[in-house]
Amino acid sequence: MDTAISHVVIVGGGTAGWLAACRIAAAVRPDATPPLTVTLVESPEVETIGVGEGTWPTMRGTLERIGIGEAEFLAACDASFKHGSRFIGWATGETDDAYFHPFTPPVDGDGRALLAAWQAEGGTFADAVSPQPRVARLGLAPRQRAMPDYAGALNYGYHLDSGKLAALLRHHATARLGVRHVRDHVTEVERVTSGDVAAVRTRAHGAIAGDLFLDCTGHAALLVGDIPFVDRGDVLFNDRALAVQVPVAPDSAITAQTDATAHAAGWIWNIGLPARRGVGCVYSSAHMSDDEAAATLARYLGVAEAPAARRLAFRSGHRERFWRGNCLAVGLSAGFLEPLEASAIVTIELSLDALLDDWPTRATIGLIADRFNTLFRYRWDRIVEFLKLHYVLSRREEPYWRDHRAAASVPPRLADLLTLWRHRPPSRADLPIVDEVFPAASYQYVLYGMGAPLPAAGPIAVGTPPSLAAVAQRGHALAASLPPIRAYLDACRAAQPPIPKEQHR
Repeated sequence: MDTAISHVVIVGGGTAGWLAACRIAAAVRPDATPPLTVTLVESPEVETIGVGEGTWPTMRGTLERIGIGEAEFLAACDASFKHGSRFIGWATGETDDAYFHPFTPPVDGDGRALLAAWQAEGGTFADAVSPQPRVARLGLAPRQRAMPDYAGALNYGYHLDSGKLAALLRHHATARLGVRHVRDHVTEVERVTSGDVAAVRTRAHGAIAGDLFLDCTGHAALLVGDIPFVDRGDVLFNDRALAVQVPVAPDSAITAQTDATAHAAGWIWNIGLPARRGVGCVYSSAHMSDDEAAATLARYLGVAEAPAARRLAFRSGHRERFWRGNCLAVGLSAGFLEPLEASAIVTIELSLDALLDDWPTRATIGLIADRFNTLFRYRWDRIVEFLKLHYVLSRREEPYWRDHRAAASVPPRLADLLTLWRHRPPSRADLPIVDEVFPAASYQYVLYGMGAPLPAAGPIAVGTPPSLAAVAQRGHALAASLPPIRAYLDACRAAQPPIPKEQHR
């Protein structure tokens, strides 16, 4: 009996749906028997609204695998480079309270030896162990235009307009990768007695059958909405956001990192794009009213009244299971957490990596689904813990921040790690799987950026402290050789052909 999966149906467009379509279609063997086809069903009634958004460095590999050139991507998505994240006001709220979480890891070496070298060097932890914060402060690109696509002098991600990204992916999928695009509204999900999805019924195209279905319908979760939702609001309190777009001058410098500025009951994101900034006030409705949030956003922007903002309400959490039968939830249908470390797009990428790395057949789909669910419950738990770390280390005294430090709101595993880290730095032993979402280096950047006490020297000898002079020397060399982001992007766009009309939103 033929057990091959030959027809994938993706329900929903946006970043999740079109990334899924491109990744799967680009990975298909041309001589596969039976051939594998990909259909994406997208409601014309659901508009994709683009806001400024950040990616991880993983996006470079994703775009390369699906066959989109870097210059084309930068121009089409109003994109820029991201060196990491800067956190302002999180530890104490004082004027000099800021630290950097760069994408480039610290220099190699034993964790204790690295801390000893930093203490001898002085300055901030991130500046001592990585050249990337300096390059970011100078507003420099992480690469020269002559470099091969997606190569860089430093590890980097992107800032982009997510609506324009979806439009680029849609054009690429349909014009270059052979994805069938059905613009129609799903009226019913047809299931067999086992619970598997047999087809989605649409208004104009009738039933669209498939072997494997991906639910990319966002918060609507049309195919997986009956799977229980695990609410993580007891750990992560934020449940509202106000988002605005702020125009910038054509010749202005472009911010090279995502800025996250803490306020009395949450934080404000600031994402630099070539034509505008995406700014948003994230807050807890239990600690701040909508009017207070609007006033907080206005103060940040330096205006008497904030411009008209998109009001977003959300629950932090995820599905109890992500893959059930022949249906996999990808993107917001699987879950959502506040955008503090830009985990939204990377969870999509990781989901698609896992799907393609162990492609199912009808005979193996149950076993693979169980493995996927175990892995992604682990990953969602680790993301929740890492986001909570930013709050539990704060010494701010507003009620919101005190509540975040309450022991009842701290996941037990994170509490145990914090106990360990009072006696030694984070290590690979604390985060044991090969592809951790946040490795030990990320925890080091946050811990020591926020002023966590350093562990005392123990009785066991550690390795030779690494030389941090090489970090400073590399920082000087990069500062002298890399171009400003604005100049890089202006030259890049000038060399690109016009964006196809059908790609415009």
